[in-house]
Amino acid sequence: MLHRKIGEHGAIEPFRFILLIAAFVAFGFPRPSSSAAREDLIEAAKKDRELVLYTTINVEEANTMSRHFKAKYPFLDVKIGRADAERIMTKVLTETSGKKYLVDVIQTPAFYLHSLKKRGIMGEYSSTEDRFYPRNFKEERYWTATYYNPYVVAYNTKLVSPQSIPKRYEDLLNPVWKNKMALEQDKIDWFTAMLEILGREKGLKYMRDLSRQNPMLRVGQSLIAQLVAAGEALLQINGNAVSVNRLKQRGAPIDWIAPGRVPGLMVGIGLTAQAPHPNAARLFIDFALSKEGQQLYQSAGRLVARSDLFQEETMKLKGAQIVPVDPAWAEKFDEDSKLLAEIFSR
Repeated sequence: MLHRKIGEHGAIEPFRFILLIAAFVAFGFPRPSSSAAREDLIEAAKKDRELVLYTTINVEEANTMSRHFKAKYPFLDVKIGRADAERIMTKVLTETSGKKYLVDVIQTPAFYLHSLKKRGIMGEYSSTEDRFYPRNFKEERYWTATYYNPYVVAYNTKLVSPQSIPKRYEDLLNPVWKNKMALEQDKIDWFTAMLEILGREKGLKYMRDLSRQNPMLRVGQSLIAQLVAAGEALLQINGNAVSVNRLKQRGAPIDWIAPGRVPGLMVGIGLTAQAPHPNAARLFIDFALSKEGQQLYQSAGRLVARSDLFQEETMKLKGAQIVPVDPAWAEKFDEDSKLLAEIFSR
């Protein structure tokens, strides 16, 4: 069952309860916008004619979302700019400093959306679909999670026996795993979240001990999952459950385990403050967060937090306790970036 962190020393509140409350709010009260207001938005969007989306999702998924959106709103074109989160961040900051306002919608991990919001780059928009999402999967009025990726431990099912699968984070420190694990480097969100989950002092000691296991440092979740499936590494320390599930479904000898509470990296979507096509952008955000849009993400193997799709999600999570990565943890971004580079340097 999913859980969330209440506070630094608080208890873990059952996530199902939150979703039930969200569902009650969703269905127990009138919709915040009338059909007339919706029609007004659509008419205004027709004048925009297009929207520009910067996103971290892969090309195939981005094109699928665009195609289905265009089928619903044929008068709008979606121009997609795809890159990793850091490049999107750099591009947006560069454009903004040059007073070039080109992008309407940004879809990227919550850490980066939080940083952009603090700089005044994200604008306010509360989608009519927001009522289906728990509070810890959005930043009210600024962005909402389109999907999330749990950081788990992936392992090769042929080379790692059921008896030796790590059951706790401490098990990764067993000398048997030295030189046999892979780690995706530069994953600040994972690093910061693990320090929060383990406790900062204890977490830093754990990370230093883990670095002495000499993990193979690589970039790219899909690539590392393939390396594990091929036996070049027996384990991946910070694997993406979605990437692992996709390979597993294709018959690869790979699976994952949650050796404790695991960070859930949220990838959110939001409107920019200076969006050149604001009404078309609002329609796209509504579509991405709608049940139809969320089912498209699910069909690609993504995990979504929308309350009326929750039952389908529990079957994929195998009882893992997910701690949504609080975007406020990004306040430690610079400090933790230096620590991560120092601890896992080569």
